[in-house]
Amino acid sequence: MRRFDKRPLPAFMLMAACLCSSGFVSAQSPAVTPSDSAQKPAPPESVPKPAAPAATSATLPKTPATFEQVGDALMAHQRYQAAIEAYKKAPPDDAAVWNKLGIAYQLMFNLTDAMHCYKTSYKLNPKNSTVLNNLGTVYDALKEYHNAEKMYRKALKIDPGSALILKNLGTNLLAQHKFAKGWAEYQAALKVDPLIFEDNSRPRIENPASISDRGAMNFYLAKGCVRAGMPLRAIEYLRMALNEGYTSPKKIIADNEFAALHGLPEFEELLNSQTQKRQ
Repeated sequence: MRRFDKRPLPAFMLMAACLCSSGFVSAQSPAVTPSDSAQKPAPPESVPKPAAPAATSATLPKTPATFEQVGDALMAHQRYQAAIEAYKKAPPDDAAVWNKLGIAYQLMFNLTDAMHCYKTSYKLNPKNSTVLNNLGTVYDALKEYHNAEKMYRKALKIDPGSALILKNLGTNLLAQHKFAKGWAEYQAALKVDPLIFEDNSRPRIENPASISDRGAMNFYLAKGCVRAGMPLRAIEYLRMALNEGYTSPKKIIADNEFAALHGLPEFEELLNSQTQKRQ
């Protein structure tokens, strides 16, 4: 696999980031399997010879790991640069490897090469919703929210039941201040997977959005967690939304979405501390 040009992005691709997950599946260690041995006919004797001792794993020949498998193992140990070097040696026509290579670059905050890899993967396999989702996360990271939204919607046409893509689209819409639409996508994601906001198995991109935008995202994440039956997690998101100035204790108390939190010691303590802080 060839190395990539280090030419800068066009002017419209400005550096930023978003609160989204990539579609990377946790890598597994390379599998080691014995090779098939040739079977010889039994000798023509009336009394069979004693069976030979079974071969142990130490004596069996091992199948060497592919470059993709080596890269996967390195990714699992967060050795992203080493994984990149391994993936580069894999066959250049493998869409899955290009996607994994893009993830490795993105986790190293190299959005230029991440975008190149995702686009190459997409050309090789235009029907892969995971790659479209990952392209969306790069566009979100660049604050090109409209382009990101287009990628998520394309991905959903291929995989309309993906909770991850629905959640990412919701976050994207919140970043565009389309709060009602963003909350609707969060609700759709929760219907598919009530624990989608708890899924920490995928690499995440940091969220350097403005404080007010982060406050809105945390506020609606809190609503999503209440619906998912995660009250303590909802309270933590509310704490962040309050600290970022997006909402107030009075507004939270008046919001029926948070009625299930009333009476919880952690919730009452949060409201009391915030009320005292604002006096």
